[in-house]
Amino acid sequence: MLIVEMMSTGDEVLHGQIVDTNAAWLADVFFQQGLPLSTRTTVGDELDTLISTLLERSLYADVLIVNGGLGPTSDDLSAQAAAAAAGVELVEHPEWIAHMESYFADRGRPMSVSNRKQAMLPSCAELVDNPVGTACGFSLVINDCLMFFTPGVPSEFKVMVNDQILPRLRQLYALPQPPLCLRLTTFGRTESGLAQQFDSLPLPEGCVMGYRSSAPIIELKLTGPAKQQEAMEAAWQQVKQGVASNILFEGTDGLPASVVRKLTEKGLTLAVSESFSAGLLSWGLTSVEAPLRGAEVVPKGEETSTLETFLARAKRVAEQYGAEIGLAVGEYQEGTLSVALCTPTNSIALRLRYMPRNHSVRVQQDVAVALALDTLSRWLRGRADFGQHYEWLEEQDIIIR
Repeated sequence: MLIVEMMSTGDEVLHGQIVDTNAAWLADVFFQQGLPLSTRTTVGDELDTLISTLLERSLYADVLIVNGGLGPTSDDLSAQAAAAAAGVELVEHPEWIAHMESYFADRGRPMSVSNRKQAMLPSCAELVDNPVGTACGFSLVINDCLMFFTPGVPSEFKVMVNDQILPRLRQLYALPQPPLCLRLTTFGRTESGLAQQFDSLPLPEGCVMGYRSSAPIIELKLTGPAKQQEAMEAAWQQVKQGVASNILFEGTDGLPASVVRKLTEKGLTLAVSESFSAGLLSWGLTSVEAPLRGAEVVPKGEETSTLETFLARAKRVAEQYGAEIGLAVGEYQEGTLSVALCTPTNSIALRLRYMPRNHSVRVQQDVAVALALDTLSRWLRGRADFGQHYEWLEEQDIIIR
């Protein structure tokens, strides 16, 4: 099996001043290509540590993706470290000088002298093109480990991985078939409750059940070799049946996108009135091009006193914007969340007690958004179990008419 690793560089990454989104992205992309990362390493901007880490990882990895440190400033040390680890000199590559001069000329700017540093690469390096930036990628071999050096700018890094590195790996190696990963996302369940329910479920050989908690949702993943697809899908049906009342969506598209698909299929439009969620609900819907006729944010303190008047608010916002459906999110008051839905066939208003106490306001707002979309999703799927099957949302009051 091909051993693939990643090494991220930079003090800002090591010390947590920025989030290493490149590492998360690469891990996911390579996993989908059948190249799961074996190890991820982070190293700061210290030359001796960079050199020693390159030499150390070269003894274990078949392929090492090195990210960052290819810029024009003095703390960009990846090329120098690579040359030292390989035992060669840095040399200027005229073809990259020409690339950078053209890059700046196209933008009507002169090239800084400091940018010439980006063309100083190990003499044994093979250039890896970067069509969207000035940082020259390159590859070389140390101790039979093929290393790719890439820029830290995410837009440049992603283009280089997709257009340069993955094609090279496919040419050099017989890549394994990508694993199969079945996913669904739940709302209203706890991670411990799901684990208790499914940890004893017999799984096909080589398959793993995983749980990813990101309040207020929990994702279930069944991962395994593609050759086990038939057996995995049979086990997955049991999982789906076990959480049928709490499934928000399958796959990775997200809850707003799944709701929008149903709205579009039925030819329905929507209007939204929000209080506690402060525009997060309409923003999430707009981001997936929902048929949203209009939206409003009601200032704090203007909460309706009863579910009846709150239901009237959902009806009013639908009529105001000429939508078939009105969806309203109330305030978070005395530990309760309220949602109202006015549809062409019936109307639903819920007031549920939110039991967790240690969550931030933002998480509580996310809960309110998820509750609103879950209520709408249940109606769109023809369900009648509103306000039910939640482990940490307790029904206080409900109107269905």
